[in-house]
Amino acid sequence: MKILVTGVHGQVGHALLQTLRDQHEIVALDRTQLDLTDADAIRRVVQTVRPALIINPAAYTAVDKAEAEPALAHAINGVAPGVLAQEAAKLNAALIHFSTDYVFDGNKEAPYVETDAVNPLSVYGRSKLAGEVAIQSVGLPHLILRTSWVYGSHGKNFLKTILRLSAERDQLNIVADQWGAPTSSDAIATAVKHLLDAWQIQELSQSGIYHFTNNGSTTWHGFTCAILQAYEAQAERLSLPPLKVKADAIGAITTADYPTPAVRPRNSRLNQAKLNQTFGVTLPTWEQSLQEVMQQIQRFD
Repeated sequence: MKILVTGVHGQVGHALLQTLRDQHEIVALDRTQLDLTDADAIRRVVQTVRPALIINPAAYTAVDKAEAEPALAHAINGVAPGVLAQEAAKLNAALIHFSTDYVFDGNKEAPYVETDAVNPLSVYGRSKLAGEVAIQSVGLPHLILRTSWVYGSHGKNFLKTILRLSAERDQLNIVADQWGAPTSSDAIATAVKHLLDAWQIQELSQSGIYHFTNNGSTTWHGFTCAILQAYEAQAERLSLPPLKVKADAIGAITTADYPTPAVRPRNSRLNQAKLNQTFGVTLPTWEQSLQEVMQQIQRFD
């Protein structure tokens, strides 16, 4: 199948390219080749490539910066997905788009299901919700995959930031009252591969929103401790540089102790039952994926 993948230099785009290129004809584009702020450019590229499927992991992901750049965030996250959907529909093609846990306000006690009411608290969350709505309004075969807390061995992310800061500083304090599922880009790409095997692309009844994260949950503090524990376990064996901060010395703070421009949901847990029931696809636990990613970490930048 001919697949157009956006954001190839991003975490998920890079992982998708590595995972899918042996079985499919991948046209992988970066922001210089596909400007998601330019609707006419999007139309030209899609009509030139003429894919059977578009996978769109590209996004404006600077959550705090989006508060000062709402128009740019909306153009990339809200408008561009709708244009991609419109052009895919003209080709009788399908679309897989990635969305976020940040479409919810986090006030629910249990993990969110796909039919729960959305109420984004940030510009980023509102822009991603606008993208979901734009795609659904087109009526083409589509999957909107809501994921959370994405990280990996490629690109800049929370895991690499924690390792870098732990090598530079003597103390780290991490938020311990926001819950979610750290989700590795490799786990996402592997699950998409299985999804393509199970998805009957022209079956509109399968179209819709699916929660798509690693299984289980933790806090940012818990994730940080697990990262450092995994690093410490392999540091001596692989002769990795030592860290100044140890896993058992990470300070736990509240959201109120660490104010940010964008408000984050306290509960970002997403229920993946619909994904499993519809396609038989289940992502690994976050702990398992973390161990796999840590085997690939050679540098922190």
